[in-house]
Amino acid sequence: MLNRTVRKVAVLAAAMLFAGGAPAQGVEISFYYPVAVGGPITKIVDGLAADFEKDNPGVKVKPIYSGTYQESVVKALTAHKAGEPPVISVLLSTDMYTLIDEGAIIDWSSVAKSAADKAWMKSFYPAFMENSETGGKVWGIPFQRSTIVLYWNKEAFKDAGIDPNQPPENWKELVDYAQKLTKRDASGNVSQWGLQVPSSGFPYWLFQAFTTQNNVVLMNKDGTKTSFDDPKVIEALQFWVDLSRKYKVMPPGIIEWGTTPKDFFERKIAMMWTTTGNLTNVRKNAKFDFGVAMLSSGKRRGTPTGGGNFYLFNKSTPQQQAAALKFVQWVTSPERAAQWGIQTGYVATRPDAWNTPEMKKYAAEFPPAAVARDQLQYAVAELSTHDNQRITKVLNDGLQAALTGAKTPEQAMKEAQREAERLLRSYQRR
Repeated sequence: MLNRTVRKVAVLAAAMLFAGGAPAQGVEISFYYPVAVGGPITKIVDGLAADFEKDNPGVKVKPIYSGTYQESVVKALTAHKAGEPPVISVLLSTDMYTLIDEGAIIDWSSVAKSAADKAWMKSFYPAFMENSETGGKVWGIPFQRSTIVLYWNKEAFKDAGIDPNQPPENWKELVDYAQKLTKRDASGNVSQWGLQVPSSGFPYWLFQAFTTQNNVVLMNKDGTKTSFDDPKVIEALQFWVDLSRKYKVMPPGIIEWGTTPKDFFERKIAMMWTTTGNLTNVRKNAKFDFGVAMLSSGKRRGTPTGGGNFYLFNKSTPQQQAAALKFVQWVTSPERAAQWGIQTGYVATRPDAWNTPEMKKYAAEFPPAAVARDQLQYAVAELSTHDNQRITKVLNDGLQAALTGAKTPEQAMKEAQREAERLLRSYQRR
């Protein structure tokens, strides 16, 4: 009888806790946030935390800036194993399977149970949800999401006799434009490259744009199989290699992710592929007129989605979970999603954010802001599998071996596929 009474009290307390989504007072939400893109992101995040605290007295949001995405997931998992994980973290959408396999997170579906909560989880762009749910459960909430876009220097286009308002539409034009834009002196020294596609940091992500444009996917939806040795994958890698080795429009070897925007600002390159999350950075630092466009098409248009989701760690208390739900719903509301997109350049993750007066005004005044949103119709899920960190390393190593000439594209991808099959074998038996 006593046990029944205790259970009833517990159920009643939980019901009272979650009624209206209101957390108990005096709750702290520790919040891992990766700093991986240029710009005053930390000031923006601090501002959001402060604004939420003003609206929700008694709830403390504590951002912890945890380095790159890769460093952040390592720190989050280390903290989880030590029994002191954060309450929530923004980690890569592709970390979903790893976090599930480590038993580090709980699905948002188990916390967000009301009709309004369920409607909220369905309010995001479907392309972003591909990396956010599995097994009928929502594990990640899209927040800091992106696609890859093309940036180009309009002045450089004019100098090369190219229409400054017409970006390359396909691979053939991409090569043609890049050749015209590459400047060499009489000795063959390059003062301006036509194109730069980074191959450090996230080479698999940039590569996935090429493979998507070549009409091939790198993994299955369950994250248990890869197709790195597909002939279309090898063909896509050959094209990336050819940009520097055959067409000579891109620097040879490994191109740094972090310095690519700086090279663009300094006019060392005329076109670059990078995240739409760099849009505000480019707008503030480019001292020339620039354009932003969808990536050029191969057999089709295409880009992977990218960026981070909110995850809820499972060692948090019910009070923290309620507070976390309220915070994440607040920060992904249409108004806040629009604010985040305007301030950072990331894609506002839900359609109704684009209908807010602020976003309508911003997109009308600065049309490049809508390019990544419009490209979502051609987007695919970013590479995500079980044991994802090791799988992406295998692919990254293969890509870099091909780009540096250490291996042929075919050799690199076949070896990467064999290793990926070995790593994923146990997950296929489940």
